[in-house]
Amino acid sequence: MANSGQYYNSNNGSAYNNGPGYYDGEEEEEEEWNREDFLDPAWEIQQKKTFTAWINSFLRKADTSIEDITQDLCSGLKLMLLLEVISSEALPKPERGRMRFHKINNVNKALEFIERKGVQLVSIGAEEIVDGNVKMTLGMIWTIILRFAIQDITVEEMTAKEGLLLWCQRKTAPYKNVNVQNFHMSFQDGLAFCALIHRHRPELIDYDKLSKDNPLENLNLAFDVAEKHLDIPRMLDPEDMVNNVKPDERSVMTYVSAYYHAFSGAQKAETAANRICKVLRVNQENEKLMDLYERLASDLLAWIKRTRPILEDRSTDNTLDGVRDRLNQFRDYRRAEKPPKLEEKALLETTFNTLQTRLRLSNRPAYLPTEGKLVSDIANAWKGLEKAEKGFEEWMLAEMQRLHRLENLYKKFVLKCGNHEAWMEGKEAQQQSQDFKSCKLNDLKAMMNKQVAFEADLGAHQERVEQICKIAEDLNSLGYHDLDSVNSRCQAICGAWDRLGVLSTTRSRALREAEQVLESLDQLHLQFAKRAAPFNNWLDGANEDLMDFFIVYSVQEVDSLQAAHSEFRASLPAAEAEHRAIAHIDAEVRELAAAHGLSGDALINPYTGLTARELAMKWDEVSARVPARDQSLQQEVARQHQNERLRRQFADLANVAGPWIEQRLDGVRPSSSTTRTRPTPWRPSVLAGSSCTPPLPKALNEVANQILTRDSKGITNDEMTEFRKCFNHFDKSKTRRLDPIEFKACLPYVTSEVLRRELPPDQAEYCIQRMSPYGGPDAPPGALDYTTFSATLYGETDL
Repeated sequence: MANSGQYYNSNNGSAYNNGPGYYDGEEEEEEEWNREDFLDPAWEIQQKKTFTAWINSFLRKADTSIEDITQDLCSGLKLMLLLEVISSEALPKPERGRMRFHKINNVNKALEFIERKGVQLVSIGAEEIVDGNVKMTLGMIWTIILRFAIQDITVEEMTAKEGLLLWCQRKTAPYKNVNVQNFHMSFQDGLAFCALIHRHRPELIDYDKLSKDNPLENLNLAFDVAEKHLDIPRMLDPEDMVNNVKPDERSVMTYVSAYYHAFSGAQKAETAANRICKVLRVNQENEKLMDLYERLASDLLAWIKRTRPILEDRSTDNTLDGVRDRLNQFRDYRRAEKPPKLEEKALLETTFNTLQTRLRLSNRPAYLPTEGKLVSDIANAWKGLEKAEKGFEEWMLAEMQRLHRLENLYKKFVLKCGNHEAWMEGKEAQQQSQDFKSCKLNDLKAMMNKQVAFEADLGAHQERVEQICKIAEDLNSLGYHDLDSVNSRCQAICGAWDRLGVLSTTRSRALREAEQVLESLDQLHLQFAKRAAPFNNWLDGANEDLMDFFIVYSVQEVDSLQAAHSEFRASLPAAEAEHRAIAHIDAEVRELAAAHGLSGDALINPYTGLTARELAMKWDEVSARVPARDQSLQQEVARQHQNERLRRQFADLANVAGPWIEQRLDGVRPSSSTTRTRPTPWRPSVLAGSSCTPPLPKALNEVANQILTRDSKGITNDEMTEFRKCFNHFDKSKTRRLDPIEFKACLPYVTSEVLRRELPPDQAEYCIQRMSPYGGPDAPPGALDYTTFSATLYGETDL
């Protein structure tokens, strides 16, 4: 069967191309003729010139010609005349009317005649020729040229275009600067035309004088000589040949075919010389065709024998991926493996037909293949293969549909399992949790409400579990490939579901039990709080009383303290009993919590922040301070009795020394008439070995003052010593008195000049930066508040 755009010669089975094919290098490239082949305007003009000249070379025999190939052929009259001249056969009588349908009928008669000559016309209709379609008209003329001018050219079994090219190559082979490889560029410089003429008629052209650099001269010379001496009309325009980048192949091929026919006589002599060799070559070719047929038949039958079991195999791994792999293999078989075998089958049949034809034409016996390798045997085997192929394809489609349904069902199963497992995640741990053993009663009640909601949610998910089980049953019944994972996952979900139901029941029961325990604990916590608060207040008061610093000045006062302490000691047994009762409540709480495994917040008393441990520590402090208080009171009793003795002794001595001092003072008092001068103060002088009796009243008075100051203000001897040092610091004159200047240094303010004069620089700046300005009425400018600074630095004092 001929391809679209190609014309087939039914006489010898050869196919030739009528498209604008050309030669590139040593390999000919065939192209199909179609409308786009004529888009090059230069080629179109060149073809019109050449084809017109070619037509006129035949029409002149009928004393007529054409000028415009599209207009002069559209009536069909000269087209039919052209075919009659070329074929030497009569065509049906043309219609002489000038109407369009008359023209179409004439053109159709011409086209039918061409088709009867074994040429299948594609895409060329009578209407287009009548309408003067340039592309279709040129395509039709090219078809005629191929059929009647080129098809019959034969050179060493090569026909048409290949044979014509080989003829040109052989004829021009001895000539320099000529290398015919195609029908366009190889003829552009004109030397190939001159070489063809010189090869057959050397007297017409002096080839040695020709130059490749003069293409126009060469072309004009060849065309003039061919027209004048060889009766070959000028079909090409030299300027078109030279100026076009690539001359039109069809035009050149048409013109070259005229050369071939002009020199056909010489060609016949050459053909006769090769007839003997041809007979031998035919015989050899026939044997090669027989061997080729046997080999092709053996290979094809072996391949069919190997392939059919694969196509008849219906086993799979029951997975969608596995079926897809087999489908891909089948597609590869269809795309890659089968087409070459189909070509081999076609080649085998063509070889067989060609061989039989060649044998018949050579009057040789018909070829009979070995047994089992007949064309009919191969055809039957091929039918069996295609039957197996069809069955495999139908089975594959059905299997794909089944597995797709299974896969979708499995995806649904996975989705539902995933959703349920996501919901189940953490649920078992939650239901197994003992968190209620460490929470408070209010939190436990919230947990119980949450548990009720969970049980309702659990019941709502029952339907989902049933759906999962139903899908798993369907997958089992339909034979899903991975049933182990499906069944194990379904069993795991069902098992987890059952466990969760048991755990939920257990947790609900445990929550109710915990609620009862926590309510009991709550009552104990309340009892503890009611008794612990007043007891804690009593302990705090007792500790404050036992730690209170007492100052007494008489035996009566210390006796009063002792009496109050005795009353406190009498209350200790009742307090100890209360402490034991409170501790017993705490012990009950812990025993109840331990018995039910409660901890954490469950042991925290919501009614009080007090703990039995704190109360026990405070009780221990009170118990430890009672003996210390006893001892300190006893010491104070002894001290007060000692002080009482000292006071009595001091009174006795003062009663003796007082009158004596008065007598002496009376003797030294100045009279009213004496000059008013300041008397020299009396200073007792104590000589070595003299008596110390005179200064005794002053010493006793100072001791008494110190005792009174200590007792009233709580000032120790060390503190008095420091006060004395501070006084001496300001008593610069050492008179035991402060004059106005010295007393000024004790004022409540100080200046920065004084601080920088009296203190080291760093300490002076430290004080200046931290003292606030003093705002008293008598303050000088820049005075700083020393009193506030010292109180902040050393603390408040009563002095």
